Amino acid sequence: MAAPMELNCWGGGWGLPSLHPESLTVMAYAKFSGAPLTVNTINNSWRAPKGDVPVLISEDIVISQPAKILNFLRKQKYNADYELSAKQGADTLAYIALLEEKVLPALLHTFWVEAENYCSVTKPWFASRIAFPLSLYLPGKMSREALNRILLTRGGPPLYSLSEVEAQIYRDAKECLNLLSKRLGTSQFFFGDTPTTLDAFVFGFLAPIYKVCFPRVQLQEHLKQLPNLCRFCDDILTCYFRLTVSGHSPAGQDTADANLQKLTQLVNKESNLIEKMDDNLRKSPQHPPRKLTRLKLAAGGGESTPSSRLSP
Repeated sequence: MAAPMELNCWGGGWGLPSLHPESLTVMAYAKFSGAPLTVNTINNSWRAPKGDVPVLISEDIVISQPAKILNFLRKQKYNADYELSAKQGADTLAYIALLEEKVLPALLHTFWVEAENYCSVTKPWFASRIAFPLSLYLPGKMSREALNRILLTRGGPPLYSLSEVEAQIYRDAKECLNLLSKRLGTSQFFFGDTPTTLDAFVFGFLAPIYKVCFPRVQLQEHLKQLPNLCRFCDDILTCYFRLTVSGHSPAGQDTADANLQKLTQLVNKESNLIEKMDDNLRKSPQHPPRKLTRLKLAAGGGESTPSSRLSP
């Protein structure tokens, strides 16, 4: 029987299960692959070592960073990408690299560097979830780290001033959003009707931009002009996290989720027995991703309550 797995991550709000993009990415991948994670949200405490979140704990194994956590889940046969071709796998890596290069700097700036956003939303939200007296220090430290990361990667020639860097990172982010919108088209997910690693990363990066209510929202305004990406975020919240566009759970979904978890456990036990009985059983992922019936979506899909947030 597989060892229990726990995920420590930042909590949610504004209709999102987590306000932290990296935590959101791992949580989405676990839903897509059927991995039975117990999620422990950081709430009014500082439980993660060195502030590294998300953190996966399985027996004596402790793993941080989304890419490493996802690799661990794949080794446990929770693989959302098992149907992808080699070319699609290469495309996945390329788009994730593009997200980290083009969208992440604008995310960091929006949440942690833009003074109005930081003072009115980011700092109060994270401080309320960190124990005193660290709540007085850590948000400022996280803000400084975000700025240093932006300048380290984007502050060289020919961009010397902060205003030039800011203008460029937002141009790059908007171009990347346009590219993602074109790639998604009218499909439910990026590789058809089944969500994969790429969908988890795109959701983790875009859902906070889409939902957060900030005074300065130029990136959000651009995203809302791309209705297929907004619909993409709403679909995942509705179908995998059982959240409506307003962020509430539909009636009866808690019972359905409990039944689904029991069914998954039974399937896991049966799969383990079959593997023991037949040593020549073809090696394949034990937990294929859950396919969804194609949703009939409302046009635009995107006028929901703003929400969510990012920490470096």
